[in-house]
Amino acid sequence: MRLPSWLSQHLAALRALLVLTVVTGLAYPLLLTAVGRIPGLSDKAGGSLVANGSLIIGQSFTDADGNPVPRYFQSRPSAAGDGYDPTATSASNLGPNSIVDTLAANEEDASQSLLTQVCARSLAVGTLEGVDGRRPYCTTDGVGAVLAVFHRDGLTGPVTRVVSVNQTGTPFVATYEGVTVESAKIGDDYQAFGGIMTPIRGDAPATPAVPADAVTAGASGLDPDISPAYAALQVPRIARERGLSQDAVRTLVSDNTTDRALGFLGEPAVNVLKLNLALDGQK
Repeated sequence: MRLPSWLSQHLAALRALLVLTVVTGLAYPLLLTAVGRIPGLSDKAGGSLVANGSLIIGQSFTDADGNPVPRYFQSRPSAAGDGYDPTATSASNLGPNSIVDTLAANEEDASQSLLTQVCARSLAVGTLEGVDGRRPYCTTDGVGAVLAVFHRDGLTGPVTRVVSVNQTGTPFVATYEGVTVESAKIGDDYQAFGGIMTPIRGDAPATPAVPADAVTAGASGLDPDISPAYAALQVPRIARERGLSQDAVRTLVSDNTTDRALGFLGEPAVNVLKLNLALDGQK
């Protein structure tokens, strides 16, 4: 007996639904779960968890006030939430042209440019590690060294006015091309007034002592690794704080450094959590 066409179509659709449910809803997930249990993959499939966190998600090693704990290697900065928040993974969305701070009487309305963030971080890392934290285009107090320069004829002609746009206190330079430098006033947009934003390089060394990854946040905000250069910068402090030789600490750094993927992709990296756990395991 031949079934009505509408009924045969519904039965065919039901059979397809049952087959796809078994294949994609049961067989495929079970297959992937089984693959995730293969030795060597099970740890990664489970999130690379250890007792103190995850090896693939960075974390801060700071005290309750947000200050670095000197006994531990420090991670790179994070712009994810309050730092390394997996639910708020993001970058700062600030680029090379972000050199002017937003000044406001209310601290919540103020914001730092990328340049000032880099300057402040470099100064703080330099102080922590006992090295020169100066960088080009940064003031000695850790803000972007930027002047709004006004010319008589707009873009050309003699300089008539100069403002240190990121400082409301004493400007980082007294004069510029013979004109006294003013401090910025909260609420004034000097670029809108016609000022040309002019970064001042200063006398900082061409190659800063503080590596770039110590002063810039990763794109995801969750980066668990630092560069070997940043790890090397921290070795003397760690050795001093823990009463270890610098050679012993360097050996731990080397043991927790991964090379480029396939020998040519990316850069060597040091996993901060693994390194600090290895430090805690030292007697």
